[in-house]
Amino acid sequence: MTLQSAPKAELHLHLEGSIRPETVRELAPGTDLEQIRSRYRFPDFAGFIESFKWVTAHLRSPDDYALITRRLLEELASQNVRYAEITLAAGVAVWRKLDFAAVYDAVRGAAAGSGVTVYWILDAIRHFGAEHALEVARLAADRVDAGCVAFGIGGDEARGPAGWFREVFAFARSRGLRLTAHAGETSGPESVWQALEIGAERIGHGISSASDPALLRHLRQRDIPLEICVTSNVATGAVAGLADHPLRRIFDAGVPVILNSDDPAIFDCTLTGEYELARDRFGFSQPELEELLANGFRYAFRYNR
Repeated sequence: MTLQSAPKAELHLHLEGSIRPETVRELAPGTDLEQIRSRYRFPDFAGFIESFKWVTAHLRSPDDYALITRRLLEELASQNVRYAEITLAAGVAVWRKLDFAAVYDAVRGAAAGSGVTVYWILDAIRHFGAEHALEVARLAADRVDAGCVAFGIGGDEARGPAGWFREVFAFARSRGLRLTAHAGETSGPESVWQALEIGAERIGHGISSASDPALLRHLRQRDIPLEICVTSNVATGAVAGLADHPLRRIFDAGVPVILNSDDPAIFDCTLTGEYELARDRFGFSQPELEELLANGFRYAFRYNR
């Protein structure tokens, strides 16, 4: 079995970050494709955020969201992704004053006809503060019985420390939502500790954990997985290059690792490609790759084993 054909689960995947330039042109007919592609080039994390904002600005209606969902699921199916927990930037939709109920119904309807089992994670923009996050958490809580499996926070770690969201996470948990947080991507291990302290069950990225032996030990002992996105970390400058990425060290420390594509269109990557990187650049053996593949299902919030 090849890595392309191996059954996979994708747990850290942003819907809006999956919009490839060709799909932007579908959303904005007549736009020059090379001009679109130029907006996908950036030097650092701040530039990535600007690219993400530019791409999402093309989403103007529920039909637009349905289109990008169908395109993403076609791509996932081509890689034999069987299960996906897709992060929907509800915080962005709220900020843009879109009709979120209609948007959610559109993406859920578009996913219903695919061969991929899909659940949704609603994501708040952490640097917008706790009140904003609570609004998103309430939207998620209202949809626990309609395909929403978790609530999470993303955005600028430094400008939105996890401690702000203790009560928001407690509310989400009380309503039956699972909890995840981006942490330790562009900030140090203290950001991961803070996310764990407020109840995060999975950590998005978490690569700075590699510099804190006590944190690695804690993650291993508590069986808390890191959702690692290698290509993303290189593209945003979170690490200087592939040779500097701590994937191998984190895995060898016994921390549960899940490989993910994050924003595959913006970073020009695929989930299959992340596994190929693990094999070709980080020396993962066949049994280790099989462990990584299994982890995608093992640490899913609602995979029916």
